[in-house]
Amino acid sequence: MADNLAGMSEQPFHDLDAYVALPRLTGLALSPDGTSLVVSMQEPDDKGARYSSSLWALDLDGGPPTRLTRSDQGETAPAFLPDGSLLFVSARADSDADDDGDDDPALWLLPRTGEPRLVASTPGGLGGPVVALESGAVVLSGSRLVDSSDAEDDARRRKDRDDRKISAILHTGMPIRYWDHELGDESPRLLHLAGVDGDPPRDIAPEAGFALTEADYSISADGSLIATTWCERERGGRMPSGVSLIEVATGARTVLAAEAGVQYGSPRLSPDGRRLAVLRQVEGDFDTPMTESLVLHEPGTGAPPVQIELGDLWPTEWVWGRDSHTLFISGDWHGRAQVLEFDAALGLIVRRLAVDAAYSNLNPSPDGRYVYALRSAIDSAPTPVRLDATAEDQTPIALATPAPTPELPGLLVEVETQMPDGATMHGWLCLPPVSRGPAPLMLWVHGGPFMSDNSWSWRWNPWVAVARGYAVLLPDPALSTGYGPDWIARAWPHRAAQVWRDLEAMLDEVVARDDIDASRTACLGGSFGGFMTNWIAGHTDRFGAIVTHAGLWALDQQHTTTDAAWWKSGLFATPAEHPEWYAENSPHNFADKISTPMLVVHGNRDYRVPVSEALRLWWDLVS
Repeated sequence: MADNLAGMSEQPFHDLDAYVALPRLTGLALSPDGTSLVVSMQEPDDKGARYSSSLWALDLDGGPPTRLTRSDQGETAPAFLPDGSLLFVSARADSDADDDGDDDPALWLLPRTGEPRLVASTPGGLGGPVVALESGAVVLSGSRLVDSSDAEDDARRRKDRDDRKISAILHTGMPIRYWDHELGDESPRLLHLAGVDGDPPRDIAPEAGFALTEADYSISADGSLIATTWCERERGGRMPSGVSLIEVATGARTVLAAEAGVQYGSPRLSPDGRRLAVLRQVEGDFDTPMTESLVLHEPGTGAPPVQIELGDLWPTEWVWGRDSHTLFISGDWHGRAQVLEFDAALGLIVRRLAVDAAYSNLNPSPDGRYVYALRSAIDSAPTPVRLDATAEDQTPIALATPAPTPELPGLLVEVETQMPDGATMHGWLCLPPVSRGPAPLMLWVHGGPFMSDNSWSWRWNPWVAVARGYAVLLPDPALSTGYGPDWIARAWPHRAAQVWRDLEAMLDEVVARDDIDASRTACLGGSFGGFMTNWIAGHTDRFGAIVTHAGLWALDQQHTTTDAAWWKSGLFATPAEHPEWYAENSPHNFADKISTPMLVVHGNRDYRVPVSEALRLWWDLVS
């Protein structure tokens, strides 16, 4: 790491090249015996063209980390087998093959001693390996061209398309896009690998079609049962997601959960396969706010699902302990995040392990004593820590990391604002050194809108602005998560005026501080935050500049061109059905009121907020 960081300034936030070069931790995996912990780390490649990932072993006794893998293509998705050997995904070339390979990621094995070797590959690539703790079976994702009959035919057709440089896609239904990539030319597959030295991966659900689009899945410890999300195409472009159970031996599929107006996600089987924890999202409608809850199923018993009572916590991740009744849950909560221990046998929360930051990549030790995780906060990049699963509200123990958080160029202050209706809003203020005098202020509006600004962001990092002498205000206005259902209902459905009232109330308090220059303020936001900056631009001239990144501009246009058109149209309906809402909330209706200079930033492959929003914004402004 010393070589990688050589030449950087003491605070790399002052230099964008140095900031981009900072290593980033993205994943964590614990061996079945609890003695080995591996983290994946991203760094720019030699050309600075893309980020490449490597795997590092962390010393649980405090020693320095050790790099495990090296290749130009990088390695991701670490997953341990029962014997302690490590699986990972990489597009690296196979030294034992006759050719140099291709760009498709494949499954590799790093034994306890020796060099990595190729385990499995398929045309289109493999990803997301999940290992059965006892049997060592692996379930992973793959794909197949829609019109191919088998793996051999698939490979032939892919080569033909590549040789003839064919990029056309014949779509037979919606959706055709997801976030930043096309759908339709490939059918996602769920593959099963009985062992790393046997037959190639087996298609476990050949009838799936598009049902496994963006699937999430888990497998029981003995490898006999898989739980996966399962989509169904419906009229009107809808594609609701339920949960199915697949018996590995027979391939028989049972629908565990599927409801109209409900989306299910992240199904997690307990090791013994007797329980399943899954996110249940009720979509809501124009008058009824969306809700999320974590529910428990007991497959095969006939017992109804049970909702886990989490209070105001907005669940983001959950993982079972080896005993199959302890469930560790993390999520947004009151401007921070919690890690909770839930006992499924007792049906209650038995312990709150942490509430000081945001935690992800939870990895319980086999004896249930510890939970390893990546800890993140606004003033701390994700870093590996150990939590004691027997202690309440503890201080996490930091582990030696290959990507230490650099020194920050300022300080963080938490702020709270009382609203006229009695509600309290949480936020954060990132400040440059006081010695520089009153600082100009940037108001940053987060995206989502269903998220919290409570953790580190590499994409929107306030410390880059702080290093330039700016103060950055990060509020959690109405629709933010972790404050209970009333905080979302407060501005439902996406009422910009209420969100702006919240933002402006905190802004007014902050600009009254002696260390803030109230005469120099700017407003910035991305996605939903970009929607808000566009709307704010037409309702106030108090800012010296506005930056809108991937922002919604004309809602009648965006709601039917986004990759989630079925959701947007179902929630907001049409301007004819809700004319007052569209008139009040679509930023384009206020274009003639905008006098503030605006910087418009957008990505051409943003399918959630298509680039047409930025193009029309620009056209309306110059016209």
